[in-house]
Amino acid sequence: MSIKSPCIDICKFDGETGLCVGCLRTRDECKSWKKMKDRRRRKIIDDRPRREAQLDR
Repeated sequence: MSIKSPCIDICKFDGETGLCVGCLRTRDECKSWKKMKDRRRRKIIDDRPRREAQLDR
């Protein structure tokens, strides 16, 4: 796994967006992270600013 997981061990999911308030991933993304290709992982990491804005509404 060359792209490290963004998990910071908070693991609380926002009921409205479905995003983890710690790492900004969905439950499915968290569960399948180890099996994902690096390209998909990079897209998730690069999408963090948009996801964070969703939580800040």
